[in-house]
Amino acid sequence: MRVKNKAIVNQTPNGREGGNQAVSLKELARHLNLSTTTLSLVLNDAPAAVSIPQDTKDRVHRAAREFNYRPNFLARSLRAQRTFTIGVLVPELSDGYSAMVLGGIEDYLLQENYFYLVASHRHDDELLEQYRRLLCERRVEGLIAVDTPCGGKDSPLPVVTVSGHALGVTNVALDHDRAASLALEHLKTLGHTRIAFIKGQDFSSDTEVRFSAIRHAMQNFNLRIDEKLVAQLEGNSPSPELGYVATRKLLAANRSFTALFAFNDVSATGAIRALQEAGKHVPGDVSVVGFDDVYSAAFQNPPLTTVRQPLREMGKLAAETLLKRLTAGRDTESPQLLTVQPELIVRESTAACSSRKSEVENRK
Repeated sequence: MRVKNKAIVNQTPNGREGGNQAVSLKELARHLNLSTTTLSLVLNDAPAAVSIPQDTKDRVHRAAREFNYRPNFLARSLRAQRTFTIGVLVPELSDGYSAMVLGGIEDYLLQENYFYLVASHRHDDELLEQYRRLLCERRVEGLIAVDTPCGGKDSPLPVVTVSGHALGVTNVALDHDRAASLALEHLKTLGHTRIAFIKGQDFSSDTEVRFSAIRHAMQNFNLRIDEKLVAQLEGNSPSPELGYVATRKLLAANRSFTALFAFNDVSATGAIRALQEAGKHVPGDVSVVGFDDVYSAAFQNPPLTTVRQPLREMGKLAAETLLKRLTAGRDTESPQLLTVQPELIVRESTAACSSRKSEVENRK
């Protein structure tokens, strides 16, 4: 005779053997001798639940776990005329930047019992417009746009952007002036005065604001930008190859430089490969600074000095801001800008400029 595993067989509130079978809200309420309204308020963490004693809430949650209660989402959605779903637009799912921001968004939305639909548009305007329309048709309640042009007063949905710099929406953005100052002060302290730069692509929301901050910081440190030592990423691939190609162009310009400040960590990785192929040691001959501090930055060869953006925190802040706006109503005033602070993470891709190189630079 087969013996049932007692560890997985439970009695449901009405006395039948249920195993992992879910129970209804009515059965659970009858078992606890409480109204279905009380259970609904507690399990949905509704504002009105504040008046319910904590020991009652604890009993409800304990019984829900014990009897494998799962709320009927469709019924909840129909009653509230809401989908509890957010749309998220990103350029790429495969790059470290988007993945880290998305991780923060997911953390907060799951905590608040929201679901999300994510789409990557790969910087294709037609695809972006199509995804906007599809997300609206699927009744998402709001949008989070990551490094994506989106929003404005005519948007049919509330929008929060991460590094979007858009008008008419709430923007979660880095303090780029502080970021540029941190990186360039570090390089100047190490003795570097001839610094090459890799700018982002034209379509990236951060490209111009970041390079403007770099120009301003260079002036503050009495350093000069050699325009022939400025290269720009071209193409929409998330591959380090773009940084590799940009650095090859910098080397082909035949202008000496002892440090390179890249637009992001991915392009910095490609830059290091190009420098090494050209016979230059990093950081002995050229120090390299990245931007973002994606997960792989600490495991590059050499480990990458970089300006850390708090990417997961930016994602959480965007999700929290959007849900607050949904709760308060679209007509509620929301901040235009929420600024987060960078941090310089010093690793092994930067070092002091050698005295020999300094003497050569001073003669030029």
